[in-house]
Amino acid sequence: MKMIKGPAIFLAQFAADAAPFNSFDSICGWAASLGYKGVQIPSWDGRLIDLRKASESQTYADELKGIAARHGLSITELSTHLQGQLVAVHPAYDAAFDGFAAPEVRGNPKARTEWAVDQVKRAILASKRLGLTVHATFSGALAWPYIYPWPQRPAGLVEAAFDELAKRWRPILDHADEHGVDLAYEIHPGEDLHDGVSYEMFLERVNNHKRANLLYDPSHFVLQQLDYLDYIDIYHARIKAFHVKDAEFNPTGRQGVYGGFQSWVDRAGRFRSLGDGQVDFGAIFSKLTQYDYGSWAVLEWECALKHPEQGAREGAEFINNHIIRVTEKAFDDFAGSGADQQANRKMLGIS
Repeated sequence: MKMIKGPAIFLAQFAADAAPFNSFDSICGWAASLGYKGVQIPSWDGRLIDLRKASESQTYADELKGIAARHGLSITELSTHLQGQLVAVHPAYDAAFDGFAAPEVRGNPKARTEWAVDQVKRAILASKRLGLTVHATFSGALAWPYIYPWPQRPAGLVEAAFDELAKRWRPILDHADEHGVDLAYEIHPGEDLHDGVSYEMFLERVNNHKRANLLYDPSHFVLQQLDYLDYIDIYHARIKAFHVKDAEFNPTGRQGVYGGFQSWVDRAGRFRSLGDGQVDFGAIFSKLTQYDYGSWAVLEWECALKHPEQGAREGAEFINNHIIRVTEKAFDDFAGSGADQQANRKMLGIS
């Protein structure tokens, strides 16, 4: 069995204009001081990485690795969650998502999509230069506004959306395959790939592409009331990345899964810092270890109540305490008889 790596931390929610969060060197020093062993880099944040430079210059990629290494850290993955979102955007969300794009393509959906595709492809090249084999992203969404079937969806609407989504992603997946990098889609509400069934619809349309894999984050399944342990049993072969994030779901007579348009702190389902929610991480780490998941356990801090620095400090210890040191022997080896084939036949009564 493989041992899960960690703890690691996703830097997206911590990057800021003030030290130590305003440069890759200083934020690495901060993460290392908390006990983290790896960092996942948001590729859109110019304070931490120049994505174009990382995709074109091996020297620059080596410098990034060297900065992390000086602090005793590894770079776990690059993330293009924001750019991946822009690979497919329904017009209803044009204004809301425009801010994710470079200023020069805002207000131009076609140019924005082309920019997003180029960004994801660059992140794949940068991943290769950094020696990484997994890249975290979102799928984007065309069908999401029609998630609830009222009014009745016209026949073929969802199928057309997934056909187009696959058409946009297939060249990116082929590009990833050329460079030996797996795409790990985070299954997430707001994306067309938001649960197992929708992921399978997409996977079928990209011909079960070997690079169309998964980022596992149980918090999103708590909020959808999806069985996050059964999910591992079903999709473990496709799980290539892991966000360790907690959540809770406390429905009332007034609200449930949809949250009644309330702010995060007032929703029935909300994200929490590690250990403060309802996710059974003991069972999750056990299942992932059982299925030989040997990549990183990465804290993604999102909490409606707790300060991010407290969440980060507690998260390192929480993950470290859940990583299982795999056994090298069976627990009952002490009682082994060392029987050979002849003895086995004798025990079975086989002459």
